[in-house]
Amino acid sequence: MRESYTVQLDDLASDLAQMCHLAEVAMASATRALLTADLALAEETISSREPIDVLAVEWEQKAFALLALQAPVAMDLRSTVSGIHIVADLQRMGGLAIHIAELARRRHPAHVLPPEVEGVFAEMGRVAVDQAHATRAVLLGRDADLAAELQTKDEAMDELHRSLFTLTSAPDWPHGVAAAVDITLLGRFYERFSDHTVEVAKRVIFLVTGEFRPEES
Repeated sequence: MRESYTVQLDDLASDLAQMCHLAEVAMASATRALLTADLALAEETISSREPIDVLAVEWEQKAFALLALQAPVAMDLRSTVSGIHIVADLQRMGGLAIHIAELARRRHPAHVLPPEVEGVFAEMGRVAVDQAHATRAVLLGRDADLAAELQTKDEAMDELHRSLFTLTSAPDWPHGVAAAVDITLLGRFYERFSDHTVEVAKRVIFLVTGEFRPEES
């Protein structure tokens, strides 16, 4: 019975890492679709919503069954409760990547991005994918030190986001209001994706240490 219980916990942890991987892949392909106006790639990214949502529902069902039947305590209880919150963050990460692909599809065959901001979004995509990759490592290893490092990595994303505001609000911005709105919305999607990786890091720190400090950024 105890062996089966341990396997169930390991499966839950593995499923979280798999969800994170799917979100990472979705962000990478969404960014490529955005930068290249690739309609087929945008459609492929959008279709990844279902596997992420299915995994989220299955995870919650297994977690609630574990709570009801095994009554976990201490770290096992923290693991399950933390996972419920982490699932929501990972599902939202996937959703944000899909929003990027949806905007690329909506503007096709035109490019969403003016040349002035393409480099910024390429870097935002790289940072987001790197953060998702690190988040998956945190989930697999339950490494509180790596999780703490991840909490500071979103500073690069914040700086990139601020640079977009500087560009689009400049008096000599040549691309009009519609382009500025698209860029602002896309920037927010990337920033929120990054924020969710930080939230996952906080949950892992809580899991390992029993301490949760939501005021930390």
